[in-house]
Amino acid sequence: MALTGAISTFAFAPYSFTLLPVLTIAILCYAACCSSRWQQAAWLGFSWGLGYFAAGLNWVHIPIEQFGGLPLLLSLALLLLLSAYLALYPLLFALLAFRLKAHSMLPLYLAAAWMLLEALRSWFLTGFPWLSPGYSQTDSILRHWAPLIGETGLTFVLVLSAAALMQLLAKRQFWPTALAVLLWLSAPLVSHWHGWQTTGETLDVALVQGNIKQELRWDPALEVSTMRLYLELTQPHLGTPLIIWPEAAIPRVEILAEPYLFELDAILAEHGSSLVTGIIEYNFYTEEAWNSLITLGKRRQSDAGGHYQPRHSNRFEKHHLLPIGEFVPFEDLLRPLAPIFDLPMSSFSRGSFAQHNLLANDHKLLPAICFEIAFPRQLAANFQQDTGLLLTVSNDAWFGDSIGPHQHLQIARMRALEFGRPLLRATNNGITATIAANGRIQQQLPQFEAGVLTDQMQLTTGQTPYSRYRDWPLWYCSLLLLLLAGWQSRRKPA
Repeated sequence: MALTGAISTFAFAPYSFTLLPVLTIAILCYAACCSSRWQQAAWLGFSWGLGYFAAGLNWVHIPIEQFGGLPLLLSLALLLLLSAYLALYPLLFALLAFRLKAHSMLPLYLAAAWMLLEALRSWFLTGFPWLSPGYSQTDSILRHWAPLIGETGLTFVLVLSAAALMQLLAKRQFWPTALAVLLWLSAPLVSHWHGWQTTGETLDVALVQGNIKQELRWDPALEVSTMRLYLELTQPHLGTPLIIWPEAAIPRVEILAEPYLFELDAILAEHGSSLVTGIIEYNFYTEEAWNSLITLGKRRQSDAGGHYQPRHSNRFEKHHLLPIGEFVPFEDLLRPLAPIFDLPMSSFSRGSFAQHNLLANDHKLLPAICFEIAFPRQLAANFQQDTGLLLTVSNDAWFGDSIGPHQHLQIARMRALEFGRPLLRATNNGITATIAANGRIQQQLPQFEAGVLTDQMQLTTGQTPYSRYRDWPLWYCSLLLLLLAGWQSRRKPA
């Protein structure tokens, strides 16, 4: 079963065998339902999940080994420990499949169970919703459902389809397969109700990829050269209305970088440009630090000059912090144990869950830093009717030449689909890309090269059903389905 779970990795970017989850999840359902004891079903679910997450998240060990100071075997052991925790969710799913296997509505019950377990996984211990099956569908026919039911809804359809396939082959039960086929074939039709439309306006953008090696990013001796590099890459594109630099592009804390920021602010305003850049915000009085985005240059097109001031409100502070990388739980206990618990910039404060959109040259941008883009509920909480674009900045240099950055880009594409807005993704070393409101990649830069991506974004307006109602309708339906399953089980034990 571990091999079956591991094969599921090929459903996601950069491989994108989009039908694969239907087969591999069907095998998991069949194995759990055919188990003779609940302990066997639990072990099969855990084995499947261990293979699924260990293979799909194999890139996690790279920063642990290369930058965390741990040997390869220990870094792989930590990867297996993380995978073992995440495998508890397929274990619970397999137990439910074993318990409910006699019910005629089993495919619906299993789809509801998986969806609620994914919701729990995205919340518990701050949440880690990576490799949710729906992300594999950014290029499949199912993508048309995303503006209505989101990635979680696509996951529901995938698990329903997998359980229906299992029921068709094992019990010759046809109605679940008919329902699944209907959902797949009707996907292009529902695209007419995606809720957004183009405005007829376009926006020229420039996304800068500095390609600074991870081991050099926080070297004090290289701060000036890094800031000079970003300025030199940007200068030919001054006059572009919106310019984006990636996460922590400026390697000096904001209060120490003020002379550079004021000079940059004036240059941008003189050329009619606005810049959004990542920077570390630090308060020397409280000794708190935030992973932030700030805006420089024109706030509104009518402004006579730049608007930057220290601590101005036109900024965003990261809310979803990465455990170990940006905060260390029980840090007094863990930090002395190993270098992995004492990485540079691993003690950030958390920004608010709800924050204002950034305003740049009269355009409102809804930001997310790094893996925050995997939390659609945060974006939905900050989405406004006049939000013009989604913006995500990241530094995937931690993960080298692995599948991690490709998966990260795929997650960003799903957010564009769900919210019906063009998305800009600026990263330190790739994959920097522009994404249309329909989730399609317009342009992208090669990885591991310094460069500037220029593009013209088609602006959109309106609200998708998903941005309006989020996951609540499917959560309620899933909860009702499981309550019905429990009631039926009490009346007639399986």
